[in-house]
Amino acid sequence: MSTDEKTGIQALERAAPTKPMQPGVAGQAGKVERQEYEYIRHGTQCLIANFEVATGKQIAPTIGATRTEPDFVAHIAQTVATAPSDHWIFIADQLNTHQSESLVRWVAQAIGSTDDLGEKGKSGILKSMSSRAEFLTHSEHRIRFVYTPKHCSWLNQIEMWFSILVRRLLKRASFTSTDELRQRILEFIEYFNRILAKPFKWTYKGRPLMV
Repeated sequence: MSTDEKTGIQALERAAPTKPMQPGVAGQAGKVERQEYEYIRHGTQCLIANFEVATGKQIAPTIGATRTEPDFVAHIAQTVATAPSDHWIFIADQLNTHQSESLVRWVAQAIGSTDDLGEKGKSGILKSMSSRAEFLTHSEHRIRFVYTPKHCSWLNQIEMWFSILVRRLLKRASFTSTDELRQRILEFIEYFNRILAKPFKWTYKGRPLMV
């Protein structure tokens, strides 16, 4: 699972209806779609999403007002609950909420770990972000994380899916509330999974730099 948050998704309502395209008539040119530039703000939502690399589908998305440490743990828990006995690998960036005390405690409980977790900031697995990351990335754990290098979150395929969401839904849409925004995102995900989902062709042919 390629996992990340898309924060600050704005529920923007256009102040006037969009005027649709019009065909040309009697030798006159048609008109392009015209969209009102003024808008009304109705708040924001955060999407925590999982891009399943093998299928190209979105699995168990979470949409809410915040992206706190408990939000991320709850998201991982609801994702794993879709197949609780499976092995899970989550690809994520190194945001502190992705390497938190709460996440370590949840993973330890979920996999039945008997390791002494210690105390945050003082000892053991919980002592620091690096010690927590070491536990969360342990290759023998049934639920584990793989972290992209710092400043390289673009290596996570979920970022490409977020760009699809922006282009196909968010860029030119109008939403009257955060509830409508949330519902439209969930409807788009259902449509995407049913019609458009497929694995990304994850290749890149580099060319030597010309000096």
